[in-house]
Amino acid sequence: MTPAIKALERDGVPFELLSYEHDPRAPAYGEEAANALDLDPRSVFKTLIARLDDGRLAVGIVPVTGQLDLKALAKAADARRASMAEAAEAERATGYVLGGISPLGQKKRLATFLDASAKDLDRLHVSGGRRGLEIALAPADLIRLCQARLAPLARP
Repeated sequence: MTPAIKALERDGVPFELLSYEHDPRAPAYGEEAANALDLDPRSVFKTLIARLDDGRLAVGIVPVTGQLDLKALAKAADARRASMAEAAEAERATGYVLGGISPLGQKKRLATFLDASAKDLDRLHVSGGRRGLEIALAPADLIRLCQARLAPLARP
């Protein structure tokens, strides 16, 4: 039971757990999840942690089919610049390991931004808090639980 699952259960949010055998040689966790679970990759989102130029950390959630546009994240967060956080810093702030960082149940509440493409989906998939575990839920529930703001964050 991960903190992400506990958060969903505590709030009574409907969700589905999907699991697969994680391959440690997989080059990209999100694409691995989409392939292993036979999901539309546009519905599988990766959770990335960035450092803003004012020192804050922020969460960017984008489809695995794209990259996080750091300029767009900075703009959405009212900052001038953003850069990817160091792995150890992201793990400390969230309480999760890379490849298993969930936007739900993080140790610290960080400003969270979800790519605007999520609004067109009935369900999206995010990490369940460990490698090999995905959570399917409605975008509106993710937005509410994470207090996320929608913004155009993904670039091809």
